Amino acid sequence: MELHIRAIEDLHTVTAVLAGYIKDGYTLFLLQGDLGAGKTTLIQSMCTFLGVEEPVTSPTFSLVNEYDSPDYGSVYHMDLYRLEKEEDLVQIGLEEYLDSGNLCFIEWPEVAQGKFDKKLVRIEIAMGSDNIRIFKITTDDGMDA
Repeated sequence: MELHIRAIEDLHTVTAVLAGYIKDGYTLFLLQGDLGAGKTTLIQSMCTFLGVEEPVTSPTFSLVNEYDSPDYGSVYHMDLYRLEKEEDLVQIGLEEYLDSGNLCFIEWPEVAQGKFDKKLVRIEIAMGSDNIRIFKITTDDGMDA
């Protein structure tokens, strides 16, 4: 599925699609895109939908931020940009987060590709002409990871 967004006010259409995946039992969301593409902004929109009341910020330096959703419990927001090798994932406890059953939104997931063994949603964000954001959303059952 591909969605084109002209303004941040239209981000709710992407959020609505992702909410459908949550209702279908998906808990793992991988976000890819260049710096400034809108990964954190999309997660902020998702957290608003999930009822998170605290400020949602980029975990670039903390690596993992945890938010509380009144309906979904803990929501984990990870940024793996600074990690260089798969061994670094043990230090942040990635497998524990993934096995928790809670929602996990992961920016820059490339270093962890070998760790995703459950069904997931991939969101690739690209910039089009005239500042249009293109969201390509695909699912994966994890069997080829």
